[in-house]
Parts: sequence; structure tokens; C-alpha cells
Amino acid sequence: MDLLWQFLQNTGYYLAGWENYLMLVVGCLFVWLAVGKEYEPLLLLPIGFGIIVGNVPFFKGFGLGIYEQGSVLSYLYFGVTKGIYPSIVFLGLGAMTDFSSLLARPKLMLLGAAAQMGIYFTLLGALGFGYLPKEAASIAIIGGADGPTSIFLTAKLAPHLIGPIAIAAYSYMALIPIIQPPIMKLLTTEEERRIRMPEPRQPGKKELLFFPVIGIILCCFLAPASIPLLGPFFFGNLMKESGVVDRLAITARTAIIDTATIFLGFTVGASTQGDVFLTPKSVGIFALGAVAFSIATASGVIFAKIMNLVSKEKINPLLGAAGVSAVPGSAREVHVMGLKADPNNYLLMHAMACNSSGVIGSAICAGILWSFNVG
Repeated sequence: MDLLWQFLQNTGYYLAGWENYLMLVVGCLFVWLAVGKEYEPLLLLPIGFGIIVGNVPFFKGFGLGIYEQGSVLSYLYFGVTKGIYPSIVFLGLGAMTDFSSLLARPKLMLLGAAAQMGIYFTLLGALGFGYLPKEAASIAIIGGADGPTSIFLTAKLAPHLIGPIAIAAYSYMALIPIIQPPIMKLLTTEEERRIRMPEPRQPGKKELLFFPVIGIILCCFLAPASIPLLGPFFFGNLMKESGVVDRLAITARTAIIDTATIFLGFTVGASTQGDVFLTPKSVGIFALGAVAFSIATASGVIFAKIMNLVSKEKINPLLGAAGVSAVPGSAREVHVMGLKADPNNYLLMHAMACNSSGVIGSAICAGILWSFNVG
């Protein structure tokens, strides 16, 4: 009976606290959203299952937990804490990205820059609520709506907040169809939503080849700390556009990014152990993250309306909402909103231009915040 009692004391049923059960519900919710609702399944499925695995209670000292040195999960988590997985994801994103629409209408880059205002407003808000500067910077980057960038910066500045910040960033990315449409509708008129964008020109081969080279020089000279993200990003794009390393480009945008996404999502989910994750700071992060994402969306839309006041050629203000770097979710949502106003209004390619510039913008912002918080 003593042996039986010792065995029962070592089971998860005995060791579990209310925090574990609550996080198990959250993990199951993520899995359901991914499978049942198809909300960003590539993100939510590995994160959701990781949350479930990370909240199975275990006897300490066995080398099982993600925070126990030498455990299998801790080795996999190394790619998160050192920023390896986000850099690999950016390599794949670069190999996927087509900058044709952006080069065809360069002024759409301004919308990607404007949407980053959510980062800086949230930075001030987080500082006002008493978060330390490094914590505030990590929370603020959620406004860029870029999961890998949020994880990368948090790993450098506030590693103890990786779990809640990553979950918040990916949650809001998955909830784009719920969050962005009301904001877009509130800030635009029916007439503005019907503005049609002219067919973009097709940039030449030389333009597409020169862009990643010029882009890395301009962006990383401005914010050298963004090299770990933008270096792989522009390199991946150069492989794609060069046409001479198709095997490498295909591998980068398929096998490599898929592998990194699996380990990134799973280990981030597993890091959300209830006793570590459920703190007052985590609740504050989710609240500020929602504000950041909303302000970013609104900033892009409002700036597009301002551009229309001084430009002869009108821009559909909905495109400003695609300035956040949630690729391709926000661009797709802008396109859907445009079709509702006018079934023949195709905004997807123009929205992707804003989307891709938003990816660059959020990485630059992360580099700037990192450089200000070193030491």
C-alpha cells in the first residue's frame, strides 16, 4: 500500500493545480480554433498542443520540464531563447515574399511604417503601468503583429515573458478576422472602401534583384540590431529572385520554415506552465497586446486617409490595416472587406505590398528597441 500511495503521489492527477487545468483548457481551445475554425492552424495547432504537453504535471528532478536543465524540451527551447527559430522563419518568409507590388507602388511602404505606431504607443502605456523598460519594449512589439519578431526581441530583453508575449502575439494574429474588420469599418466610409486601385505595373528582373541588396543596406545601416531578422529575410528573397538557386529557395520556403515553425510553436506552448505563466503580468500583457494591435491597425488606416488629403491619386484606406506584419492574414482581411463594398474591387496584391513592408518595419522597430535596451 505504501508503494501504491507513493506511485499515486507521483502522478499528474495528484500533482496538478488549478493553474494546470486552466492552461489545459486554453491549449484545447487553441487546438479547436486551429482544427474546427481553421484560424491560423499552422500557428495555433503546435502552440495549443505544446500548451497541453507543458501543463502535464511531473515529479521535479526527472529532467522532464522545459525549464529543467538538460531535458529534451529545454534543448528544443534553446532555439527560442537564443532567437534561432525566428531567424530561420524570416529566411523562409523572405523566400516566399514577392515584392513586385511593393516596387510597383513604393509609397505603400509608408502604410507599413505608419502601422508600427501601435508599438510606440504601447511602449509608453506599458511604462506607465510600471513595467520595466525591457519588459515594456517586449510587450510593445506585439503591436507589430509579428510572432517571430515578438519572440526574438523578448528572448533578448525579457526571457521570462516569452510565454505570455508569444501566446498574445499569435492569438491576436489568429483573431485578425474578428479584431480588424470592426476597426476598418469604423474608420472608413462606404465610399472610401469602394476606391479602386489601378493595376500595378510589373517590375523588371533587375529591380527585383537589386531590392533585397539595397533593402539590407538601408534597413540594417539604420538599425544594425535588426540584422538577425532582416539578414535572413532579404537573403531568402534574393535566393528566390536570382533564379540560380531554386533548390535552396524552395527548401527555405518549405522544409526549413515548416521545421522551424513546428519547434517554435510547440516549445513556446510548452513554456506556458501554469505556475510560471499565470501571473498578473501575463494578464496585463494580453490587455496591452490587444491595445497595441488595435492601435497599429487604426494608425495604418488613418495615415492612408491623411495621404489621400495631399495626393491626387487616391488610396483605398483599407490598405492601411495591412500595414501590420501579420502575413498574409491582414492582407486577406483587407481584400475581403474591399469585396464586400464592391465585388469587383481586388485589393489583395496592393494589401500584400503593405503587408511585406510591415514585416520589414516591425523588424526595424525590434532592432531599435533592442539597441535602446542593451545593458
